[in-house]
Amino acid sequence: MASSNRREFLKQSSVAAAVGTLASLAPSVYAAGDDVIKIGLVGCGGRGTGAASQALSTEGRVKLVAVGDAFRDVISASLRGIQNAAKKNPNAETDVPEDHIFDGFDAYKKVIDSDIDLVVLATPPGFRPIHFAYAVEKGKHVFMEKPVATDATGVRMVLENAKKAKDKNLKVGVGLQRRHEASYIELIDQIHNGALGEMLAMRVYWNGGGVWEPKKSREQVKTEMEYQMWNWYYYNWLCGDHICEQHIHNLDVGNWIKKGFPVSANGMGGRQVRTDKRYGEIFDHHAVEYTFADGSKMYSQCRHIKNCWNAVDEHGHGTKGEFHLAGGNPTRGCVLDLFDGTKITPKGAYKDPYQVEHDDLFAAIRNNKAYSEAEYGAMSTMTSILGRMCTYSGKVIKMDEALASNVGVMPKVFAFDADPPTLPNAEGEYPIPTPGVTKVL
Repeated sequence: MASSNRREFLKQSSVAAAVGTLASLAPSVYAAGDDVIKIGLVGCGGRGTGAASQALSTEGRVKLVAVGDAFRDVISASLRGIQNAAKKNPNAETDVPEDHIFDGFDAYKKVIDSDIDLVVLATPPGFRPIHFAYAVEKGKHVFMEKPVATDATGVRMVLENAKKAKDKNLKVGVGLQRRHEASYIELIDQIHNGALGEMLAMRVYWNGGGVWEPKKSREQVKTEMEYQMWNWYYYNWLCGDHICEQHIHNLDVGNWIKKGFPVSANGMGGRQVRTDKRYGEIFDHHAVEYTFADGSKMYSQCRHIKNCWNAVDEHGHGTKGEFHLAGGNPTRGCVLDLFDGTKITPKGAYKDPYQVEHDDLFAAIRNNKAYSEAEYGAMSTMTSILGRMCTYSGKVIKMDEALASNVGVMPKVFAFDADPPTLPNAEGEYPIPTPGVTKVL
């Protein structure tokens, strides 16, 4: 199946078009005041199973009616997990007959074309722009996991379709759950109200031991495309590297605090420890210096190496004090530490932000309130991609030139017998980005 919509977008789009006035009005399937919100799920891995379960834990009647994934193998386990979660909510139903279970690269179209009101998009992120565009075209509300793209073309597609979604009165949520975490909301509101004075610099981290091991060996699959799809985290077109797939959370917090996005960046990274060919083509560490329009900096680190110092948090330094934030229960320690000795800590009760992000989206649908997280989701994705472009190339890159780049990472054809964009040599080794050599613009 050819990626025709992406190719046409490349021919026709520009950065200006991505933020221009677009698309005619079209009514969404669900109208405010209706009783049941019908849900479809595209992407039945762990995060898709979790997101669908959380959607079925919102207030009001909800029903899962269609699911799809590239691989039939994963759907049954996902459905069992979702059904178990739905039992906890008397207003939730799962009614997914066999003819509403879809697999293959076009499963997303079949789910979206089903009688649903909202679609959960939770495949590997490389597919997100294409799936989001189709959902908007068909007038569906959307919850999509982060990141929302793996290259600049995909980001521009999301920005364009975010505008179309607004024109159609569609509600769009993005899985950057810190934006829904009470301790973050409370303390960042204080920062925005001047508690720390002028923000001079920030430090953001996702340093850990890595993620899951490759799931399939070459002997277990028939084609290179299938191999990469099963082991998607280790390929840029599917994952975007861990600076995008994971570290986006911390970068987004920095953008949220600055009420904007970096204008340029430089960085370095590499593949020093996780070097076996099983781990595809991505780096195991990145370090990036981002610069905002006012000259302030955001220093970023992310690492996938075991037995090292770990940190998943955000820190900042202002003219009146510092902030220290960490996701999860407030007992982990979120504080504004002022130079006059005052310490400001969150007062609100903790509630799982993975659930709250769905509660907020579904409330907006039921009450017909404007709701769009797609723009900041796209630009925080682009912040991550900008960082990757810098670490892969070794260059200083401006945000506007990065966003305009047509150097993409996606395949030209989506089929299990088609070639993915990166191929191994005879020994099964992939070409690795090389600073000073790799072209990203």
